[in-house]
Amino acid sequence: MARLTDKVAVITGGAGGIGRAAAALFVQEGARVLLVDLNEGALQEATRTMSSAALSYVVADSTQPQQVQGFVNAAVERYGGIDVFLANAGIEGVVQSIIDYPIDVFDQVMAVNVRAVWLGLKYVMPVMRSRGGGSIVITSSTAGIRGTAGMSAYGTSKHAVIGMMRVAALEGAAMGIRVNTVNPAPIETRMMRSLEEMRASQQHDSEMTIDRIKHRYASRIPLQRYGNPEEVACLMLFLASDESSFCTGGVYMVDGGTSAGTV
Repeated sequence: MARLTDKVAVITGGAGGIGRAAAALFVQEGARVLLVDLNEGALQEATRTMSSAALSYVVADSTQPQQVQGFVNAAVERYGGIDVFLANAGIEGVVQSIIDYPIDVFDQVMAVNVRAVWLGLKYVMPVMRSRGGGSIVITSSTAGIRGTAGMSAYGTSKHAVIGMMRVAALEGAAMGIRVNTVNPAPIETRMMRSLEEMRASQQHDSEMTIDRIKHRYASRIPLQRYGNPEEVACLMLFLASDESSFCTGGVYMVDGGTSAGTV
């Protein structure tokens, strides 16, 4: 039997690289999946590419309570409930020192990466409780367990969701709801392209190209490469499935060994 047979999954950030990889894998494993994102064009492309009757989408801003309640209601109306929630929406902000960091960008990063996760928990957990439980997976990052210069908003937000996950795991246990984070290192996604471009643009050395910036990032990973979205999705699948029935409150690294050298 497929690992997610008869389960309903909601994935925010569903039009991005990790969200799409998770959706494809979850559908393959028997789930019905609702993708949530602001980018309707990318959502349409994702659903067209996967071409499955088990997949649909909702355009929503996950930072807005009414819109979060709206996609939760859509999952209940279309599929009968929610068993798996991937709180995966996230943005990188800009690469700037704290002194120079734009306040409006800081607020935006915290809204998408933290407030949206909290709102998802707030509105999804009661629906999961009515189903007898479920699994919530929050996308954090290696930036959630260490600092990176120039990334104050992103790093703060990814530390914050680990703390939020631990509270939710304690509160959710009595409801049969498990809550964990997945913490990727650099992954081959739009976000990493954006960070590489920002880093390259700040270099005074004209030979420090985007390719060289990528090589620098990859060289700091023990496995000497970026991860693929599918590799993150495989860990999410494990945490979404009943195979992880005794796993809650955990910080799960998918980082090529990066955190092994972190104190």
